[in-house]
Amino acid sequence: MSSPDLSGYRVIAVHAHPDDEAIWTGGALANLARRGAHVTVVTCTLGEEGEVIGEPFQGLVADEADQLGGFRIRELQDSLAALNVNGAFLGGAGAFRDSGMMGSPAHENPRAFVNSGEHAVALLVEIFQELRPHLVITYGPDGGYGHPDHIRAHHITHAAAQQVAIPRILWAVNHLGETVAGVGNIETIPQGWSRPDEDYLRNAGVVDSDLAIDLAEPDFQAKARAMRAHATQIWFADGQSSVTNPDVALGSGPDPVFSLSNLLAQPLLRREHYQLGAGQPLSGSLLSDIDRDFVGEKQ
Repeated sequence: MSSPDLSGYRVIAVHAHPDDEAIWTGGALANLARRGAHVTVVTCTLGEEGEVIGEPFQGLVADEADQLGGFRIRELQDSLAALNVNGAFLGGAGAFRDSGMMGSPAHENPRAFVNSGEHAVALLVEIFQELRPHLVITYGPDGGYGHPDHIRAHHITHAAAQQVAIPRILWAVNHLGETVAGVGNIETIPQGWSRPDEDYLRNAGVVDSDLAIDLAEPDFQAKARAMRAHATQIWFADGQSSVTNPDVALGSGPDPVFSLSNLLAQPLLRREHYQLGAGQPLSGSLLSDIDRDFVGEKQ
């Protein structure tokens, strides 16, 4: 049992879709919560434009029944429970719709997150004012890999921070060198999957970061459980099946092997990386040198 050495600290992670909280920041959020910090994940859309892994729920996608968003609410709830953190939807569940990739018809929907304007900023300002976070985590200016909703989450986070004092903003990033090495270390690729090439990895990777967090075993396992909760989006090659995905995949390597719906094999690495986006410089940890007694104020 960890001592609550971070009790009194408040952290918010602003994410675009259900599953981003687990993939990008699951280890750090689990660690912060385990050590007593009050952690809240703000999710901006329901991920309605996502694909679906597994045959049973293929009909939920946007071009069919268009019910995937509601299904993913439960996946998100299970993920947040695995991380032992709180959750909120920006503006309430369904307020903003998944915008899809650049150029997709979903972009034209007036409810698309990319069309949320100052309203989304104002809603996030309200959350910041209520929770008064010491630390906010989101994506960098490129959204991590270019997804318009990730880029929008970055923009509204920094716009809201212009109105509410935030001691530190961090960007979750993938370390290119470690990811390339991890992919190279995968020993067995499941049948029907592929090994991603370096161009694919470079699109979602950075050469360096300001902070690398080695995930303790409880936090690594919590991240894995959170990712598994998003079974329509993430498939682990561990021989297990579920109601969502009754098929099994087998892969091997020093790290657990998983894929998204593109079936490109990736390793679940035991380190997460972050860059300083704004605020107080880093000196060794996510909350280093931030006054625990910070109460927050308008800029």
